[in-house]
Amino acid sequence: MDFFKSIPLHMDFEGQHKAEKLSRIIIALFGIVGLIWGYAIQQLSQTVYILGSGFLLASILTIPPWPMYRRKPLNWQPARDVDSTTNNTKSKKKK
Repeated sequence: MDFFKSIPLHMDFEGQHKAEKLSRIIIALFGIVGLIWGYAIQQLSQTVYILGSGFLLASILTIPPWPMYRRKPLNWQPARDVDSTTNNTKSKKKK
């Protein structure tokens, strides 16, 4: 069970941008090639098969959070203590 908890399931923002860009390029290229090939042999089904294989390839390359999409994580600010924040705002209102 610890093995599954150790698998990272996130991408950083730049990784998301790269994944989206890559998927669009792959699907567009496979769509163009499929359209040309399907037109050349006069088979719409071949166009659909080629486009489907491009979609499958793009899904395999971009949906899982591969390490290439996790290279620049954000450094978040530390969490503030809620009790001290509410006490400071209440004391300011009383004055």
